[in-house]
Amino acid sequence: MSLSTPTTTRSEQYVKPLLEGDRNQCRQVIEHAFFEGASAYELITQLLWPTMEMLQAYYREDRITQSTLNLATRLNRSITDQVASRLERKPPNGRKVLIFCGADEPEELGGQITADLFEADGWMTRFAGGGVPDDEVLKLIGEYRPNLLVMFGTLSSGVPAVRRLIDYLREVNSCPDMQVMCCGGIYKRAEGLAEEIGADLYAPDGAHAVHVANANPTRKATVEQQTVGRTRRIRKAAARKAASAMRHLAKSNGDNA
Repeated sequence: MSLSTPTTTRSEQYVKPLLEGDRNQCRQVIEHAFFEGASAYELITQLLWPTMEMLQAYYREDRITQSTLNLATRLNRSITDQVASRLERKPPNGRKVLIFCGADEPEELGGQITADLFEADGWMTRFAGGGVPDDEVLKLIGEYRPNLLVMFGTLSSGVPAVRRLIDYLREVNSCPDMQVMCCGGIYKRAEGLAEEIGADLYAPDGAHAVHVANANPTRKATVEQQTVGRTRRIRKAAARKAASAMRHLAKSNGDNA
């Protein structure tokens, strides 16, 4: 079964009461799924995450209202909390991940599920959510020193801030061994966007994020890939080269005097 597609029957059983805000019925669907032998990981990756993405698509297509989106997303998040507590957990692997996301409710849920899956996989996990000022992001990175920074996003409006952050991290060489991953719907819908803004890793969703991070523990973006701030870096490199040439010329003139 695909990680990105819930079983049709179970999805239909879950989504209808979800859109109606029927909390008891949604919980009954989940409990029945556990009774039938579904694991927490299967429910999160094959039902709850795809449902989250479906709700966002419905809203973008004007098929549901903002209030319905909020109602269903918050209920889906509540259910996710309960299911995530039943995830099987692997032993600690000694690696640390720090996760941020956009400030909207759907992005908070995606970031939270991503954090839950990393934690269950043995990563020491910190999830800071959305709306964190850039200076506090940098402070937390400096204090926590993660192996991996995950920026989760579903909306195009959040990309410029991620672009600026990656640019700054490259420029000041903060945590040089830390990898940066872009994860979420906006990077899945816009092919190549994560690479364009200089991310070391890309994953379409939380389950793949864990797999990609484990499979590529040392991968870093190439200089050619890092388009973020390239013009500024070129100007700085040219300025340094010019300054070096001037110093060399001045030294030569001094030696010839």
